[in-house]
Parts: sequence; structure tokens; C-alpha cells
Amino acid sequence: MPRLSGQIIQRHFHRGDTATTMTEKGRALEDLICYIFEKVPGITVTRRNETNFFQTEEVDVAFWNEKDPQGFYFLPHILIVECKNWSDPIGSVEVSYFSQKLQNRGLDHGILVAVNGITGSSGDIDRAHYEIAMALSRGQRIIVLTREEVESLQHTNSLVKLFKEKLCALAVSGTFIARTTS
Repeated sequence: MPRLSGQIIQRHFHRGDTATTMTEKGRALEDLICYIFEKVPGITVTRRNETNFFQTEEVDVAFWNEKDPQGFYFLPHILIVECKNWSDPIGSVEVSYFSQKLQNRGLDHGILVAVNGITGSSGDIDRAHYEIAMALSRGQRIIVLTREEVESLQHTNSLVKLFKEKLCALAVSGTFIARTTS
């Protein structure tokens, strides 16, 4: 279980916090996600900031998952990550759009890194939480990862455990419940 450097994580967040453009903010978060995920056994970055053939959708980060027993063995080979380094929670429109990107690519799992979370509440299943629940009803599992959760990670095992908990919460409650990791 590789350790994650709190200093490197904070450096990336600081770079995003002090960026002057949305592109720079997004790039800082993407770089952070690449650092964290490539530490997970069996994960490799395959693409970054690529648009589809029609130039209508961009994928922030795509990973190949070898399904290493110490890593994300329970997730599909292709993992698409959408990074939103916004000062506010992500709304239902953005979650719905991400769900559509996944559907357009025939993928049933996706990771949405929303620094300040998503709108609504998991208990009421409203706003963006509603879109997570609707995606689940169509067979899609969208895992939301927040800044607080990323900052609490100390090693890759924490991330793997967090994803397992989030997938179970999706299955049981129909949406996700944010939890802190150890």
C-alpha cells in the first residue's frame, strides 16, 4: 500500500487555489488526481484533456486499470475522471452531463472529483444527488470524491477502501454518503 505525500497533495491544492484562470485551477486538480491514482497498484494514465471525434466532449483524465489485487480490482479496466475545481458545489447539470459522457462511451462507472462536493443532500436525494441516483437507475455508478476526502488520504489503501464504501452506499441508499477515510 503506497503512501501518499500530504505535502504533494497540499502543493497541488495550493496551486489550484492561487491559480488565476479556470484552466489553471482544473489542471492543478487533474495533476493531483494523476499523482494519487498512479500510486494505486495497476493504475496508469492513458489520456488527458482529449476531446471526442466530434469535438463535443472532453475527457479530463482516463486511466487504465489492470485490476491489481491491491488496487481497484473491483472496478472496470477503463476509468474516466471528471475534475471540477470550483469554489461552489457542482450542480445537477454538470453531473447529468458527466453521466451522458459515460453513456456515450458505453461506460458504467465514472469518477467525479468535485472539490466542494455536489448540490443537494443524499438524504433527500435532490439536486445533483438526484442525478447520481438516476444514473444508478440506468446502471451507472458515479463516485464523487471531494477535497476533504482527498486531503484525508494517507495511502492508496485508504482510497481503495473509500471507493468500496461509496459503491456500497450507492447500492444501498441510491446515492453516495461522504465519509472521512483513515
